[in-house]
Amino acid sequence: MRMTDRTIELDCGKLTPTFSQRLAAGLTPLTSLFRVFRNRIEINGLHDLNDTQLRDIGLSRADLTSAFLASTFFEDPSEHLTRSARNRWRLSLFRSHED
Repeated sequence: MRMTDRTIELDCGKLTPTFSQRLAAGLTPLTSLFRVFRNRIEINGLHDLNDTQLRDIGLSRADLTSAFLASTFFEDPSEHLTRSARNRWRLSLFRSHED
């Protein structure tokens, strides 16, 4: 009898997920959707700020409008606002070095 004739296949590579892992995997899309709606509500609250306050955080009123127009209903507009604020900050650094 040779060793290659007798092999036992163990199914150790495939672990079945636990209930809590399956539950977490199922709730992940819901938590993501909740985060999108919460961020949309918070961004709507930014409309209450005046232009000076918006400028202090690196945004303009046009950024708020374009964030909502650039994102679909289920996309997070806060990513667009973050990019806008960072780009404006980089541009201001560039302009300050030109002087």
